[in-house]
Amino acid sequence: MAIAKTMLFNDELQKNAELFKALAHPARLAILKYLAETRTCINGDFAYELPLSRTTVNQHLTELKAAGLILWHTSGVKTYYCLNQKKISELGEIAKALIDELTIPEDTCCQP
Repeated sequence: MAIAKTMLFNDELQKNAELFKALAHPARLAILKYLAETRTCINGDFAYELPLSRTTVNQHLTELKAAGLILWHTSGVKTYYCLNQKKISELGEIAKALIDELTIPEDTCCQP
């Protein structure tokens, strides 16, 4: 049985890659931006805010929920979504640490 190549990397890299993977679609970024702009939990249908079908939007919401970037709760037949501020802060710290690791002085890099 073959193993996934991602399993060859440490847990931290795998976790971070999964988190960034959740951001790797413009619809998911639009959902996160919309939730940030509204500054409240949103009930309902993001399909009105995006040029996508309800089913497709729900698939993107599922990805964001799996990554822990959004929280949700149901009340009756309605579902309310909001940003998970703790996870958003964690994402910022991970991104900053990665940028810091990748940043090298310009004079040590190949120049075009």
